[in-house]
Amino acid sequence: MTQRGGQSPPGPGGRTKSGKPRPGTGGHGKRRLEGKGPTPPAHLRPGHPAQRRASSGGSSSVSSNATGASPGPAEARRSGAKPRGAGNAPEVVAGRNAVLESLRASVPATALHIGPRLDSDERIGEAVMLATDAGIPVVEAGRAELDRLTGGAVHQGLALRVRPYEYAHPDDLVAAAAAAGEPALIVALDGVTDPRNLGAVARSVAAFGGHGVLVPVRRSAGVTAGSWKASAGALARVRVAQASNLAAALVGYQEAGLFAVGLAADGAETVGGLELADGPLVLVVGSEGRGLSRLVAQRCDVLARIPMPGAAESLNAGVAAGIALYEVARRRG
Repeated sequence: MTQRGGQSPPGPGGRTKSGKPRPGTGGHGKRRLEGKGPTPPAHLRPGHPAQRRASSGGSSSVSSNATGASPGPAEARRSGAKPRGAGNAPEVVAGRNAVLESLRASVPATALHIGPRLDSDERIGEAVMLATDAGIPVVEAGRAELDRLTGGAVHQGLALRVRPYEYAHPDDLVAAAAAAGEPALIVALDGVTDPRNLGAVARSVAAFGGHGVLVPVRRSAGVTAGSWKASAGALARVRVAQASNLAAALVGYQEAGLFAVGLAADGAETVGGLELADGPLVLVVGSEGRGLSRLVAQRCDVLARIPMPGAAESLNAGVAAGIALYEVARRRG
């Protein structure tokens, strides 16, 4: 059935089937063709990992793979987050292997977050058992909550919230030696930025009867989950102190009766023949490659070297500290 003029009746929604072009809008719909403007930065895009990191207060994360663990320095500055190891911000360890290793190393934590409907994995059962034995609350969390907590890192359904480390005052390390009735033995790190080196140094300090580790507040490694794992639990027995100015802290130690011995490749003495080893001592270890900074080296009473018959130009800071501590302990023994 057709209407007058041979036109078909209107179809659904009032549209005709005549095939004739419809009239335009006269330019009134032009705004619909305009773009949305330039793409906003990542930390302003809803749902983007950088935006979640910025809104969550700057908690950093450690992933089980090395490609997406934590924001870089530039991105951290844009989002307001702190880079890993800086200050005393809480840290989140993500990934089944990383979480399990942290729990085995007795890393102090506030909660273990577990995702729902996880596949059968013995690592999950061991992580829950270790957390329960350590008195760490086990909390079930959804995938969206784990994504937000870890800042988009690959968490595999497990995330461990690490407690912020409480640093000691430099004078506390001297007081610990006095309380033990022993000559002080402290290791100061100058420009060492790898948290694993800090953990290795703490392990050597615990093994050879030291009384603590001193690090600067800026441009230095802090106590993170990586430090705890490298220390194999030694950070539970060895205090780490922070100083706003390392050179000034060394002057304070010298005024308290300690000798400052810096490790340097061109040192006048060898660590094995160090005459000052019997007295109260602070060993100053610089970074691999750069060594001690100029001001810190000038503050040292003696510069000592580690003899190396091989062709290696420098030692890892953790290895160098371990050798020097062994020699001091040998002479004291």
